[in-house]
Amino acid sequence: MKERVILHCDCNSFFASVETALNPKYRGVPMAVCGSAEERHGIVLAKNEEAKKYGIKTAETVFSAKKKCPNLVISSPHYEEYVKYSRKANEIYSRYTDMIEPFGIDESWLDVTVSSVFGTGMEIAEKIRREIKDELGITVSIGVSFNKVFAKLGSDYKKPDAITEISRRNFEKIVYPLPVSDLLFVGNKTAEALKALGIKTIGELAQTSPELLSMKFGKAGILLSKYSRGEDDSTVEPQNERGSKSIGNGYTFRHDLVGREECRIGINFLSEEIGAKLRARGLKCATVQLSIKDEFLRTIQRQKSQNPPTDISTVIADTAYEILCSEWSSERPVRMITVTAMNLTSGDGVAEQIDMFSGEGAYEERKRMEKRENAIDEIREKFGADSIVRASVMDPELGLYKYKSGDSD
Repeated sequence: MKERVILHCDCNSFFASVETALNPKYRGVPMAVCGSAEERHGIVLAKNEEAKKYGIKTAETVFSAKKKCPNLVISSPHYEEYVKYSRKANEIYSRYTDMIEPFGIDESWLDVTVSSVFGTGMEIAEKIRREIKDELGITVSIGVSFNKVFAKLGSDYKKPDAITEISRRNFEKIVYPLPVSDLLFVGNKTAEALKALGIKTIGELAQTSPELLSMKFGKAGILLSKYSRGEDDSTVEPQNERGSKSIGNGYTFRHDLVGREECRIGINFLSEEIGAKLRARGLKCATVQLSIKDEFLRTIQRQKSQNPPTDISTVIADTAYEILCSEWSSERPVRMITVTAMNLTSGDGVAEQIDMFSGEGAYEERKRMEKRENAIDEIREKFGADSIVRASVMDPELGLYKYKSGDSD
């Protein structure tokens, strides 16, 4: 069987890089993209290479950053531009493969195993690196490997504007000395628990008995053991629902969500895209499924029927949130949320009967929501998908756009 060739592309200091591409005056000076202090979001979302030399960190306050670097230049965030650049980057990736799995706004996995007409994995990576720089004016770091986990480690290994190959021949030399926290899905709490077992590096994790890890972390321990040894066989999953029996949308958060309000924002964000896709395809869902993963990769998956079937984003979000409230403790951190619309039916073929208890009021409210969301679809079709975005997901301290980009380097 042919060895897989997986790329992980990570746009460097994404927010800051896009701001610099749009405004060249930021080039060569220490700058940071920061939330508005007036709106209680006075934190650093992203910083350029010059600012990093002063020890400025993502998520520290603007006040603290200014103390380190008094001449720090501050830029306000322009989220709609970040979304546009993200799509442009993925368009460049699509020149080499249709097997593209976005991992947030600034990262994507590519499976180029059958793309040898364009060269080796390293050659394709170099072409992408040059095209991103020439066409978008930003840089990208790329990992090349035989699995997704090591490709991700490769893109993190050297930054900015670099390519690292992690092969079966060299992975022990490159990967094993790295801190265990560098491994995909090892969050702070997992790293602390591993440290308590005397496991500080990926190499030490690889040499630890899988049985011991299973006793401590359950199935997640076995998974982490395999990841550390390069035994990841997960596939690159393109976001393409055409012809599928369900439409899902998931997100792995860079920081754990704590409390139902943060989870609600994530659910709203995911459900909005699902509703738009259902309406575009003339479908409605009769079941909403919610999957939740915690910091130790433990997962629950629950479903709830939706009667009548719906394509309304807010209804899908409400149903998913009801599942969350009934099945998940508000004090338990959340690492990943996936919302899935299932049991799809043709929208034209759904006959709705007015409930004798809720009366016409609920029916009329659904019609108003449908009208509102169809109007939003029309605006986005005319002016672009980013012309209307929920304000909550743009919150710099939580917003999904921020946390997949603002703390990347």
